Amino acid sequence: MTHPYFQGASEPRILAHRGLSSAPGQDPSLWENTAAAFAAAHAAGAEYIETDCQVTADGDVVLFHDATLERVAGDPRAIAEVRTAELAELFSEHGGLLTVGDALEAFPRSRFNIDVKSATGAEPIGPLIAPHAHRVLLTSFSDRIRTTALASVRRAGAAMSPATSGGTRVIGALRALSGIRLSSARALRDVDAVQIPERHNGVRLFTPSLVRAAHAHGVEVHVWTVNDADDMRRLIAAGADGIVTDRADLAVATLGIS
Repeated sequence: MTHPYFQGASEPRILAHRGLSSAPGQDPSLWENTAAAFAAAHAAGAEYIETDCQVTADGDVVLFHDATLERVAGDPRAIAEVRTAELAELFSEHGGLLTVGDALEAFPRSRFNIDVKSATGAEPIGPLIAPHAHRVLLTSFSDRIRTTALASVRRAGAAMSPATSGGTRVIGALRALSGIRLSSARALRDVDAVQIPERHNGVRLFTPSLVRAAHAHGVEVHVWTVNDADDMRRLIAAGADGIVTDRADLAVATLGIS
């Protein structure tokens, strides 16, 4: 049965990668994974927002990709070492800091794809997601972190489990099994999607056999990170169910989402 996360949404799926912070004409001071970036993605017509979470020194689960502030703010400190109030001040002129709970409350019509970046976030994210599980997909590169986070949501009393996409172990098994035409049923058990780059370390992950195997078990295939219009069209024509993109505005226009 299709998870509510996908029901009633436009196809193909457009997942706004960390919101929308790189469109022409946007304020160059706007940071990814901020309230303003999410608002821009929503305004552009993206129904799905892809984001990431880290845990602050106060134990708050905030939306941020990197383990440190170096790339975004030129500050070498780890997010885990910084108090939430200090982060909020730092973000105040760049789009606004969001916790997981803040984002789900502030954007009640958006569907969130949340990548849990560290083991410390797997347990505390559960109660935050539980009231919104019908419109959240939880994932992580680590399948251990992913399954821990899903269990935390269920323990928090969610009416249903969130949707989920497989981590590196699931993807590796799917790629190998599909390539030799063996059943992928076990690898894809309890998985709603796989989210992959077209290629990784010179190996093509997005293959016709992988797409066929995923679709045979009702699992969607999303490709990241795709910012070229021709690539968007090509991948969707080849069977991708969705794309993760920095240019949700371009994707909506290119793929005819309304």
